[in-house]
Amino acid sequence: MDGQDAALILEQARTMVDPVLRAAIESLPGSMRRVALYHFGWEHADGSPAAGNAGKAIRPALVLTAAAALGGRREAASRAAAAVELVHNFTLLHDDVMDRDTTRRHRPTAWTVFGDADAILAGDALQALALKLLTEDPHPASATAAARLASCVIELCEGQHADTAMEKRGPGEVTLDECLAMAEAKTGALLGCACALGALYAGGSAEDVEAMDAFGREAGLAFQLIDDVIGIWGDPSRTGKPAGADLVARKKSLPVVAALASGTPAATELAELYAVPYDEAQEGALERTVLAVERAGGRDWAQLQAADRMARAIHELSRAVPDPEAAGGLLSLAEFVTRRTT
Repeated sequence: MDGQDAALILEQARTMVDPVLRAAIESLPGSMRRVALYHFGWEHADGSPAAGNAGKAIRPALVLTAAAALGGRREAASRAAAAVELVHNFTLLHDDVMDRDTTRRHRPTAWTVFGDADAILAGDALQALALKLLTEDPHPASATAAARLASCVIELCEGQHADTAMEKRGPGEVTLDECLAMAEAKTGALLGCACALGALYAGGSAEDVEAMDAFGREAGLAFQLIDDVIGIWGDPSRTGKPAGADLVARKKSLPVVAALASGTPAATELAELYAVPYDEAQEGALERTVLAVERAGGRDWAQLQAADRMARAIHELSRAVPDPEAAGGLLSLAEFVTRRTT
């Protein structure tokens, strides 16, 4: 399947899941509802309606497509898909506060509009809503799915904790293995959980559920690697975020850590640059940092590693869904998220 098919799958997922999401968010008390509707792009800051961008719907699409790949009905998994999307957005609201990111989806982040406390509380409410959706779902897999999603949230928190702890360590004190483990917990876990929930809702075996989880995790790592590349070399008009924001914040993203570990002269230069806070007044500082990461091999390593993780993902998927036609939708989604351009 090609990218057009992936776009159609994502559009269909958005169409199926948005009504469930909106109904859930409308049930929130007004103070948190307002923040959530703004965050999803459905309202402006003043509460007036907006035809905004609620994101690509990759995670709910994975739930629905995984269910279909194992012979289930997409419609039956719509609540599970919405629950996964709610958890994803809970993490975005909190991450933006912790990282002090000021832009998401081409508009100011919720905390910059409503303040830290309201953004955090709205995120908490979205997480609770996700578990409420599952526990109230009459589907026989819902209780198992709720427990799995709750475990995933704990893993997401562990990954975010590791990420913030790494920021306090020196440039040479973080290993690539640590960074990959953090990325799996922060990004791979939820994509794996999305695929696993789809398998559960299709009535898949325990082996199928684990294989689908592994597929999502590997695809998630590939996604994170490409996302980190875009975070450095991406076009702000396409990403909705300032160019080089991760470098300015001195984040130890995967290409940066790979570059620092390369033992090259460029790695030494990058370590020196990363050892001091970014100085906007210093002319060419960002450009020198970008060049150092590239010359030390960070970009090439990340792109090769992403391809390797995709190959592993395809292998895991073939264990649960050996029929290439049935697996086509999931392959299309995995390729879509790892073939984004900078």
